[in-house]
Amino acid sequence: MRERQYRKLIPRLILLAAASLAPWSSARSLAMPLPATDSPLHKVIVIGFVGGFVRHDDAKHAEVQFAARLRDRYASAVDVKVFGNHSGQEALRHVLRLLDTNRDGILTALETEKAKIIIFGHSWGGTETVLLARALQRQHIPVLLTIQVDSISKPGQGDISIPTNVAHAVNFYQSNGLLHGRPEILAIDPERTNIIGNFHMTYKDHPVNCDQFPWFARTFTKPHIEIENDPRVWAEAASLIDAELSGARSIAQAH
Repeated sequence: MRERQYRKLIPRLILLAAASLAPWSSARSLAMPLPATDSPLHKVIVIGFVGGFVRHDDAKHAEVQFAARLRDRYASAVDVKVFGNHSGQEALRHVLRLLDTNRDGILTALETEKAKIIIFGHSWGGTETVLLARALQRQHIPVLLTIQVDSISKPGQGDISIPTNVAHAVNFYQSNGLLHGRPEILAIDPERTNIIGNFHMTYKDHPVNCDQFPWFARTFTKPHIEIENDPRVWAEAASLIDAELSGARSIAQAH
């Protein structure tokens, strides 16, 4: 079922990569909300990573804004938290703590099998997205979806190979400026991980307003912050999360 949902999304994602989608509106991403649930075993855990040396709560950054929209959209059905990209161990501890529903300090097979985890990140946060997925793999914990936005490798830490515990992964990147993202991610095992796509974004004819950022960022790394603030990217991320959490029905209602 989920594979069919993703196949329906591919034509729109191809259009996005060609920079021909209309601007994002809140009605487009906020579909019918899921029924709220207070059961920890049924909650979806969403982890976001900001780029560079950005504070995890800096509301000028799109990752923080996106997390807030997810909280509003899904209410108590999700647990959403954003971390700095140097706080991967803290993020891992947070996930393990949420999965340990009986608080005995030991994860059972039931607790790990029921895990529903989505991870996203921009720039160095894209690398941290993959690193967290790998750390969860070592704990035999599955990941529903990873989303990398202009992912930039940290020294000695690759962001290309998506581990086998990830069901679906998508990569949005741009190729201009001093900082530009990873053009391709690959599944270690294509039989277990579906790479939804590597989507090239361009801003020559579709500039994104970045006036809230410092002049040096707008001067030297503008495309890198344009993709971070591109509403089309986050609209597609929202659609992919809808596909995981609420099925094709909510995606159709969002248009």
